Amino acid sequence: MCDLNALWLDVLKIFPILGGETTSPPETVEDAVFENVYRHLASLGTIETLTSILNLEIESAIRNVLVPKFWKHFTLTENEAPKVKLDIALNTAAFSDPNALFFTFIYAIEELYNSYECLEMVKPRLLHLNKKLLLSSSLENTKNTLHNALLAQLPPSFNNFVCDFYSVHFRLFTKDLTLSLNTLDSEVFTDLPCAGCNFDLDQCCCQKLTEMVTTTNIKLLKMGLIDRLAGSALTALIKLKIKEHINDTCVGIFDRSHLKQLETWINDVVMTWLTCIFTEWKSKDDISQEKIPKSVQAFKVKLTYFMYETFAQNVISQFFSIIIDYPDSSPAIDDLKICMEKIDMRIHLTESLRSSLEARILHPGVNTMDILTGYIAAIKAIRHLDNTGVILEIVTAPIKDYLRKRNDTVRRVVTGLTEEGPTDLSEELAKGEFIKYGKDAGNNEYSNWENWEPDPFGIDPDVLELNNSKVIRSADIISMVVDIYGSKELFMVEYRNLMADRLLSQLDFNSEKEIRNLELLKIRFGESLLHSCEVMLKDVTDSKRINAHIHGDGNSDESPLFDISSLIISAQFWPSFNKESLQLPVELENEFKKFTKAYESYKGNRTLNWRTVTGKVNIVIEIGDRVLEMTVPPTQAVIIYHFQHKNEWSLEELSSLIKVPPSALRRRISFWQNHGLIAEIEPGVFSLLEKETEKTQFEDVNITDADEEDLESAMASASDQREEELQVFWSYIVGMLTNLDCMPIDRIHQMLKLFASHSGGVEFTQDELKHFLQRKVREHKLLFSGGVYQLAK
Repeated sequence: MCDLNALWLDVLKIFPILGGETTSPPETVEDAVFENVYRHLASLGTIETLTSILNLEIESAIRNVLVPKFWKHFTLTENEAPKVKLDIALNTAAFSDPNALFFTFIYAIEELYNSYECLEMVKPRLLHLNKKLLLSSSLENTKNTLHNALLAQLPPSFNNFVCDFYSVHFRLFTKDLTLSLNTLDSEVFTDLPCAGCNFDLDQCCCQKLTEMVTTTNIKLLKMGLIDRLAGSALTALIKLKIKEHINDTCVGIFDRSHLKQLETWINDVVMTWLTCIFTEWKSKDDISQEKIPKSVQAFKVKLTYFMYETFAQNVISQFFSIIIDYPDSSPAIDDLKICMEKIDMRIHLTESLRSSLEARILHPGVNTMDILTGYIAAIKAIRHLDNTGVILEIVTAPIKDYLRKRNDTVRRVVTGLTEEGPTDLSEELAKGEFIKYGKDAGNNEYSNWENWEPDPFGIDPDVLELNNSKVIRSADIISMVVDIYGSKELFMVEYRNLMADRLLSQLDFNSEKEIRNLELLKIRFGESLLHSCEVMLKDVTDSKRINAHIHGDGNSDESPLFDISSLIISAQFWPSFNKESLQLPVELENEFKKFTKAYESYKGNRTLNWRTVTGKVNIVIEIGDRVLEMTVPPTQAVIIYHFQHKNEWSLEELSSLIKVPPSALRRRISFWQNHGLIAEIEPGVFSLLEKETEKTQFEDVNITDADEEDLESAMASASDQREEELQVFWSYIVGMLTNLDCMPIDRIHQMLKLFASHSGGVEFTQDELKHFLQRKVREHKLLFSGGVYQLAK
């Protein structure tokens, strides 16, 4: 007979887990005990039963004892301690706090590992008990059971503990690299805490911490918990470190490439660190490519992809600054181009850059010239990134829409093209490169078929159809700036206005500069649009010759009161003048009549119509002890001329005498008030100040800068001239609406275009026609209702 009690005691010696012991390692058992237990169990036929019982006990111990005890460390900490972020740093307080995340994690893993070792000893003892037992089929895998039980009860805050532990691990691993990158003076550096443990340098405990994290990591590796239990937290930590490294090394630095340095950092630091985690703590030199686990090698592809994506997002977020710094920032654009070849970031780029441009420059606080500068810089930078032109058109569309709404856009563009000094537009114009504009822009595509590139992927096909990339990629910067309004005729009209202003205001006219600009513009926009400008320049040259002839002619017996230097213009080729008038004093008007007679005698069948409000007058004012020599516009000269005959004038009396509206006259008189020569003694009455009075608020005004008249153009604006050109169609519009009663704007536009094409008339867009018709509605000449126009009754 078998003593079952004695047998059970021997079984408990071999397998303490059957008695509930899971923490202490089992005692050594003699071979005689194994033979005795095996003999009795074999005779009873219960070896397989014992194996099943051991399976159940191991599973029960894991699920009901080991795992709850392990998670209890973290749930208590979660309730008692404040929540901690993923990037928590290991500091002095962490070492003194027994519940700190780092030490809690180490202690919990050590306790779990001790219990795991106890359970793992069941297999060799069972094999020793019966060497014929097939363990792979009879005894379940302890690791799998432990993994499943841990994952089933995983608390939400556990990732914080894992991240804290491996943050210390990573900081210790990269300590030497941090020291090598540090550029501080040695004296300052000694006052800083250790880069690895955050203690003072004389209390550094990096070696002790290294042993602790290495031991703990090996235990996790032996239990197979690194990938399953810590994989997601480890991935989040690595991504966080990549972001931090990119922010520390790449932000704000656009003049050099960063991708190679980042790829090297991924290989030499991140991947080496991961290899140490998934194998053992080794030096970099001990790790060969063959020893790197396949899971780590596969993870490298994901991390590299994430690095490219993060770096591209970082560059895109700074792309406005990159645009401003271009071309010095071209290395950053080259890096982004490489990233976009690997990752589709085009939609994110277009949305981010559009919003950035709208927030930074498209608001009333930015002047038009700065917006144009930003627009030109955006064209250059984005073309460097994507020469197809599609992204450029999508990103810059809001800028063009905004610039169309500003009244001074055309004038600023023309000024940028022709003003002295280096500007983006003048430099582009000086290149003298001929690039076709408008409808002919895409005709040359097949002549350069070797450099053909398809439209970029990742862009909405409707957008590609709407924005003709063939035209965009072939147009130069000047053509794209002109394309803001879609009409080069409007820009040429404004250029003619600015040229007229310069010719009328500049006494030292630089004909060579104007001729050079004119020839460059003719290359780009054709000679027909600039023929009037050529005539204007010829008028200036002819005027100098005529003035020299008249002044040199000695036929006149009387000496003139003053010299007249005239600019004789061909009215049909010059822009329209502002509708202003000025009545000259009789003495002055007689001198102009004398000049007219001399001109008629020289030219025979031609005469002169004087525009007395435009020009410059050199005057000398003697009043009291003061003598002032000034160059003023004719209106100011006539005003002060009348005050030499009468010291006091009312606004209405002087206005009727010189034919200037009272509101405009008051503004002109303020010029002399600013100089302390005229004062308003009572409302609407002005008197000459013969003696210099005490200082007033106007005496600080610089005489050369006080002339506001110089800022006003003598020419009518381009929009006003456009209104006059469209006025020729008004009679046809009236005729159409009389016969057809009412018409929508698109049909009116089609019929007028048909008329203009046959008669060689003025070309205009539907938007221009809409503004013209709306002005007629405001003048109560048309009615607009239900989308159609009809004559007012």
